[in-house]
Amino acid sequence: MTVVALEQAVSAPLCTRVLCDLGARVIKVENPDGGDSARHIDDVVNGQAAHFVWANRGKESLALDLKSAAGMAILHRLLARADVLVSNLTPGTTTRLGIAPDDLAVRHPDLIAVEIDGYGQGGPLSHKRAYDLLVQAESGVCAITGHPGAPAKPGPPIADASAGLYTALTVVALLYAGERRGGRGGAVAVSLFDTMTELMGYPLTHTRHSGTEQQPIGMSSPAVAPYGAYRTADGRTVVLGTTNDREWQRLARGLLDRPDLADDERLRTNPGRVAHRALLDEAIAAWCARHDLADVQRRADDAGIGNARYNTPAEVLAHPHLAARDRWRTVDTPGGPIPALLPPPVIKGYDMPMGAVPALGEHTHRILAELGTGAEELGE
Repeated sequence: MTVVALEQAVSAPLCTRVLCDLGARVIKVENPDGGDSARHIDDVVNGQAAHFVWANRGKESLALDLKSAAGMAILHRLLARADVLVSNLTPGTTTRLGIAPDDLAVRHPDLIAVEIDGYGQGGPLSHKRAYDLLVQAESGVCAITGHPGAPAKPGPPIADASAGLYTALTVVALLYAGERRGGRGGAVAVSLFDTMTELMGYPLTHTRHSGTEQQPIGMSSPAVAPYGAYRTADGRTVVLGTTNDREWQRLARGLLDRPDLADDERLRTNPGRVAHRALLDEAIAAWCARHDLADVQRRADDAGIGNARYNTPAEVLAHPHLAARDRWRTVDTPGGPIPALLPPPVIKGYDMPMGAVPALGEHTHRILAELGTGAEELGE
């Protein structure tokens, strides 16, 4: 499959990188004047931007000026051979360029045309630019993250990334459906706002039916208790959690040695434990403060209690679980080879390509030659 990408930042690039990981050829069309804006966010990866090298490995970079007639002519020749077009340009750009999904349905009826935008069409926010933080704020995500009076943005760009993953899933489904019915084509629209309101499913459902807004509680969950982070005797942080009444009984009796809490009628069910969260957190914090992290985790494992160690990014880079499972690979970039994590799917009999991160316009001449044209057509 050939995927043409008119993309920038994270949402569409991550979508097409996933498709690339799964075997598609991805041709990334970039403005010759600077290319994808994510190329220039920082220069920490051997002179390259961390966002860009993360989301763009394995792709081919074609430098085209789409404001020129020659550039658009070459794009259409490329689309005539492609299976999918993925774009996330600023609102109205594809319409101005004449490559909105409705336009492409006429000129390239077998092409799956995908647009990722901020807020979807037909609403009062449809015209607005939408960056990850802006959509997280608009969709209520920041209001349920952090602490009361101190809202926070979740660290990863979850609006961008989740929209990209939803889009990749949709593309694969349409390709499969097209194979079955003997024809492809179709328009797909995925918005960051719709994606985040979908991921807000639990808090929105809870608020609608309870009439209350749950307050954020940092490294915990308003839905269940006990569930949170606790300091240990050696100054580390352990995360302990229960998700049902049986686990609570194991934690109270087998880990804390507190049969009084296990028998407390107020704590018998999760709603009661949520209502008395402070009591539980105090008891668990006191117990953890008397034990080193390794001891807490060993005892929790023995008791069948979910637990984890709070890690910083630097600690994750050296995580023994990643090393033991051989999750790191080397990827080439214009600035030299770098380590990169394998994608999450482990597919028996299939090795992820883990191709190089392209320089701006690196594959322009080769792709033009495939199309039967030369650089002179672009005025080069």
